[in-house]
Order: sequence, then structure tokens, then C-alpha cells
Amino acid sequence: MQKIGVLSDTHGKLREEIIDILQECDVILHAGDINTLKVLEQLRSIAPVYVVRGNADKEWAETLPVELDERICGLRVFMVHNKKELPKDLTAYDLVIYGHSHKYEEREDECFYLNPGSCGPRRFSLPVTMAVVEVEDGVFHVFRKDIASVSLGGNVPLTESTLISLLRDVDKGRSVSEIAGKYHLDGYLAEQICRLYLTHPGIGAAGVLDKMGLPRDR
Repeated sequence: MQKIGVLSDTHGKLREEIIDILQECDVILHAGDINTLKVLEQLRSIAPVYVVRGNADKEWAETLPVELDERICGLRVFMVHNKKELPKDLTAYDLVIYGHSHKYEEREDECFYLNPGSCGPRRFSLPVTMAVVEVEDGVFHVFRKDIASVSLGGNVPLTESTLISLLRDVDKGRSVSEIAGKYHLDGYLAEQICRLYLTHPGIGAAGVLDKMGLPRDR
């Protein structure tokens, strides 16, 4: 039996829990938004890597392909970052992989469609996930992997009162890095909060929590 580790949207963060899972895999597939060369080098030190370029992969990733068409562990695989860029006819493939949305998805039709979700910085209340594909004698099974220990990052609970104070700092023109440092938040999460607040005029702390899918009494 062979194992294929499938992940996407790491956005510069490769978690120890993910590394532990990948060390049991023979091959790694990454569906883009790696964000840094360091993450790609870490993956390559674990197992052979197939990767496509995502929209967040800038100049350093110019040599990476935007799509992949390969036979891997006996399976015909097509991979692209954004589902919207999939070709119409995919009947020749066993497994079609994409990312971008940060939402885990499995669907079986003329082939098996898989979005492993995101296993980088947590985006709002979305789970942190990847997948492992086990292949034996030409038959494959897909297993979702949830990283249950992931929090919103940092040491300060994201309560409504904390968020009210944070949004005041946004109004004062504080930078994302300043806000992340002051409230001990993951930088990516701080960026998401600021963007949500600035692009939704009139929204308050409670509204931000609602849109992030978080309870108000955290």
C-alpha cells in the first residue's frame, strides 16, 4: 500500500501535526498557496513533492506549474489551485485535486474530486484539514485528517470585549502587525479580522464574531 499526503493553502505555516502525518506518506501533493519557499523545502525533505502554484504564490514561485497532470502511485491525477480553472472534461482522471476555498470537499462523479481544505493559519472558524489517499492494487480510499488541537492562535481569548478594543485600534490606524502583537494573535488571523471590519462598514465586534462563526461569549 502507498500513501499520498494531500494538502493546500499552507500560507507559510507548516504545523507539526501535519509534518507527523506526512512522514507516514510516500508522496506529497500540494494544491497551491504555499506562500514561502521555506515550506516547500520542508515538504521536500519529507517525501517527493508535486505542487501547483496558487494565487498567493508570488515571484519566488514563478517556475512552479499552474496545473499538474501526472500518474502518481498508479492513479491519473489532475491538480490545480482554483476549482474554477478545472477543464470541463475530466473523465480520463482518477483523482482531481484543488484548493483555494480553505473548505474541505469530497465528491465522486466521473472521477473523485478532492479539496483537502487548508492546514495553514486558521481562517475564521474553518477547520484545519488535509487528506491522505491510500492506494493498493489500483484501488484508493481518501481519509480526511482534522487537526483538532488548533486554536485561533495566540494566548488571549478572542472575546467580544477584546475585539471591541482591537477594532478601536483599527480605527486609530494601527497596522496589522501591531494589532497581532498587542493581542497575541496569529498574523493571518489579525489580517482577516481587519479586512472583514474595513470591508463591512457599520459592522461591530458582535458582527465580526458572527461572520467568523465564533460564539459571542468566548
